[in-house]
Amino acid sequence: MTDLQKGILRECIEHGACSIASYSKALGISVPTATKLVQELIEEGYLQDNGKVGTSGGRRPSTYGLNPDAGYFVGVDVARQHFHLAIADFKGTVKTFIPDIEFVLEANAESFRNICSRIRAEVERSGIAWGQVLSVGISLSGRVNPEKGFSLSYYVSDDLPLKDLFQRELDAPVSIENDSRAMAYGEYMHLGPEADPDMLFINLNWGLGMGVIMDGKLYYGKSGFSGEIGHFPLLDNDIICRCGKVGCLETGASGSALHRAILERLEEGRRSSLSEIYQKNGDIRLQEILDAVAEEDVLAIEEIGHIGEVLGRGIAGVINIFNPGLVVIGGRLIVGRDYLMLPIRTAVNKYSLSKVSADTKIRFSKLGGQAAATGNCLLARGKYLGLL
Repeated sequence: MTDLQKGILRECIEHGACSIASYSKALGISVPTATKLVQELIEEGYLQDNGKVGTSGGRRPSTYGLNPDAGYFVGVDVARQHFHLAIADFKGTVKTFIPDIEFVLEANAESFRNICSRIRAEVERSGIAWGQVLSVGISLSGRVNPEKGFSLSYYVSDDLPLKDLFQRELDAPVSIENDSRAMAYGEYMHLGPEADPDMLFINLNWGLGMGVIMDGKLYYGKSGFSGEIGHFPLLDNDIICRCGKVGCLETGASGSALHRAILERLEEGRRSSLSEIYQKNGDIRLQEILDAVAEEDVLAIEEIGHIGEVLGRGIAGVINIFNPGLVVIGGRLIVGRDYLMLPIRTAVNKYSLSKVSADTKIRFSKLGGQAAATGNCLLARGKYLGLL
């Protein structure tokens, strides 16, 4: 595919169906050249004639946009004990989303072969023949280098990067990504005109991650490991993080921090709707804590509010550094809604530079649990077409 053909497809993705004249103007090429390019893309099945559009006067021009039936892109978001799967058409519209497919991923080749079999089975069960899949995007937690195709969290083979292992088993082009960056991209593309080209996405889950959009593009850093906000050494709490360091922001602002704090309060004798579960099992699952927040349990509300306060300090710091136009907060803990957002905003107002944060909007994710799988679909499309 030529650069000019890619330019046509990029215009379609960013602006929808356009006229020949619009493509000519956007790419700085003649109308005959634009006509030739569009016709080639129609013959290849990428574009379709969307008919004529109304104008204020004169002849109505025909518009040409992406052909949704040109193929499908599969997005897979792998979590600790399950994965989410999304299937998007060529226009990037998610046609199918299957959440919480139970599966425990382990760092061995057999586990990866099994998840690949599950992915193919779920796609075919949805009515899409695997041969119609053009590309697959897969996200995992932890440090992922998309360019080299490996994950530091799931090391399987000396010979093959993780991306190549997936690609061999799925028999399709595969890209891998960090889950927070996939969420950031999915949210950014979903927001459309509401999106800001300088956006931060905070992934508040069992851990704490961040995806960075700069000038409308994902920012990776030198080695592909940008966004490790969870391991910013902000706190003086002497708690050892899972990374082995002390004082990481994640130890005070994450699902694991919320879980630890609730257990500590219950051990101290605090009463809660969670007390009976704790006395019976000696432990509490994170989802049970989040359910208690939704049911307005006082202890759960207090502790998620504390999580929000600590996270707000961290967000204030990255606002001072990046001066983003938009901060989106996603992940499982956003079930806390106002109990989480109010202390976040208070801390941001307290700790950020007012002139820096004045134009920054803070909001919760619109895609919720679908963000990473959606982002993976769209990243797979962009890389398949050579646009990223």
